Amino acid sequence: MVAKLRERLGVRKQAAQKFNGEIFNLRKLNELGVKKKYQIDIRKRFAALENLNGDKNVNRAWKYIKENIKTSDKESLVPHEWKQHKPWFDKECVDFLGQRKQAKMQWIEDPSRSNVDNVNNVRRKASRHFRNKMKAYLKAKI
Repeated sequence: MVAKLRERLGVRKQAAQKFNGEIFNLRKLNELGVKKKYQIDIRKRFAALENLNGDKNVNRAWKYIKENIKTSDKESLVPHEWKQHKPWFDKECVDFLGQRKQAKMQWIEDPSRSNVDNVNNVRRKASRHFRNKMKAYLKAKI
C-alpha cells in the first residue's frame, strides 16, 4: 500500500498581537495649535495629580496617571483613521459575508447534503458579487 501525505501548518494570529485600545493620530502633535492645547491639558491634569502626593499606593497612582493621559488624548487628539484598502467593499458586501457565515454555521451544526449545497450556493453568490463589484470599481477607475 502506498499513500501520499501532505502536511500543512496553519498560521494563527496570537492574542498578544491584537490590540483593542484606541489609536490616536500622533502626527497631529506636529501642528502648533494642537500641540499647545495638548501640553496645557496635560499640565492641568498633572497639577491636580501633585495634590494627591500623599497617596502611597503605586498602582492607584499609576492608574490615575494613565486615565489622565487617555482623557487628554481623547480631548486633544483625533482618533487614527484606518485606511480603507478596498473602496468597492460596501454594506451590501458585508451582508453577503454575513449570509455566508450564517450558512457555514448551519452546515457545521447539521452537516446534511442540503446544508452543503446551501453553503456552496451562498459562497458562489458572494464570490460572484465581490468579483463584479471589484470589476466595476476598476472599470470606473480606469
